[in-house]
Amino acid sequence: MSSNLPNWLAVSEFGRKAQINIRLSDFEIPPMQDILLIGKKAPIGPEAVRRMVEAMSPEQYDIIFLDHKIFEAIVIKKSLLKQISKEKLLPIILEEGELIATEETVIKAQVNITFEINRGIVL
Repeated sequence: MSSNLPNWLAVSEFGRKAQINIRLSDFEIPPMQDILLIGKKAPIGPEAVRRMVEAMSPEQYDIIFLDHKIFEAIVIKKSLLKQISKEKLLPIILEEGELIATEETVIKAQVNITFEINRGIVL
């Protein structure tokens, strides 16, 4: 394979490659965005997170305790639950979160929801 690309950018002989997207942003207080997934053995537990969130952003987040193999709880922005029900949103978040998390981790997630609405009218 001859290419002008550096070796670390070249596609392997098996055709496998990885794309990495990194989102850098200012540190926020509290240090979370829309969702925080708390692992069962995470260094900070749900009660400590609840106190932190209530002190910094009163009444903006809900904490939901889970019966899940990896996560003990999820802290979620209330405004998200006004857009999509907990029953529809949580399975998606948990499915994606468990692909990258362990019981020892705390995962912060930013969720962007876009609605597409088409309405017809009689002219």
